[in-house]
Amino acid sequence: MKVPILSPAQYGSSWGTESVAGTTTFLTMSYILFVQPVILAQAGMDHGAVFTATALSSALATLLMGVLARYPIALAPAMGHNFFFTFTVVLGMQIAWQKALGAVCISGMLFLILSIWGVRERIVHAVPDSLKYGIAVGIGLLITLIGMEWSGIVVDTPGTLVGLGNLGSPVVLLSLFGLTLMAALIALRIRGALLIGILSTTVLGALTGFISYSGLFSLPPSLAPTFLALDIPGAFSLGLLDVIFIFFFLDLFDTIGTLIGVAESAGFMENGKLPRARNALLADALGTVGGALLGTSTVTSYIESTTGVAEGGRTGTANLITSGLFLVSLFAYPLIAMVGQGVSLSPDVTLYPSIAPVLIIVGLLMFKLTRKIPWDDPVEAIPSYLAMIVMPLTFSITEGIAFGFISYAFLSLISGRIRSTSWIVYAVAVLFLIRYAYLHV
Repeated sequence: MKVPILSPAQYGSSWGTESVAGTTTFLTMSYILFVQPVILAQAGMDHGAVFTATALSSALATLLMGVLARYPIALAPAMGHNFFFTFTVVLGMQIAWQKALGAVCISGMLFLILSIWGVRERIVHAVPDSLKYGIAVGIGLLITLIGMEWSGIVVDTPGTLVGLGNLGSPVVLLSLFGLTLMAALIALRIRGALLIGILSTTVLGALTGFISYSGLFSLPPSLAPTFLALDIPGAFSLGLLDVIFIFFFLDLFDTIGTLIGVAESAGFMENGKLPRARNALLADALGTVGGALLGTSTVTSYIESTTGVAEGGRTGTANLITSGLFLVSLFAYPLIAMVGQGVSLSPDVTLYPSIAPVLIIVGLLMFKLTRKIPWDDPVEAIPSYLAMIVMPLTFSITEGIAFGFISYAFLSLISGRIRSTSWIVYAVAVLFLIRYAYLHV
């Protein structure tokens, strides 16, 4: 029997409980509103338009999840995907952000088609869990490295590539204040620790003169610079085929992993399966496509939704609250812009003291997955290790994934695990080998 979305009582919940749950989820994931515009601005996109696109796409996708799947699982642009978009595709490969948005849209449509056909489970099960964890940790390490650089804790050092920054610099001390505060709040298990840390660091930065006060509320910035600016035909060029694959690959595993993680904590699983999974995946895919049309990177389910579940959220009603708060946040752009202000130390060095600590903490949250890797099994451990270590050292998510797949396929072949390893792993490894051969011809 189909349960209406506005029926929390049928799940043993109430409007009050769902409202608290939805608000809690928003507070724990709202850092994306501050971080996303700064990251995509590095790719040349308009800061204000990206903020508006982020808030709107998050509100829309979260609402769709609540209506279609009736789960208290919120969505927003994914951390990791935004770094791949900016630092690997746009800055690393010198691809226009319009084409990168086209690749995001195509990956979302592909996800949508496979969700309808039910092929997604085969792909998810084909990739070894250890490799999935290694890739996620690698993305976390890359995010951490950028956070360390943006805080000034790590600096470019001739001869050794990186080294310790000037910890006595007032701007670096401001970043360290934010990092220390966030760590303390997390240790005390205080909800909204990242948001409190961001705002506290910004206030201190304004009081000390490093951040200029620009107000708190205004009308939302125009969406015009990014709305429908994606270049889908350009994204189909040969050089972006692997980019589309990685956007799709990351979205698929992030979504499945998050849905299962939140569902298990909430007790939604039935005989090992998630009811209404197809609707949940549909909402996720539509969120990605909608986000690309508006002007932001891949939108996906957020594991931070578990905080709302912990507060009693059990229905899509909680998502109505979270979605509404994303819409309200549209009128707080001056505050968002103030938080994202950079402090220029030289023409080549700009620090982001309010944003950098968040990146370091997010990297920590992803690093926890290392405990799930079977380190005593070399066939599982070595590819996972290569995937996670190559990403930050090459500053490329693509290369980390490539090294992981190629090494896993090779070790499976020589260790006699040919039949137990899916042909998909071998196929992806071969494609990456061809890519390397093509790049060096």
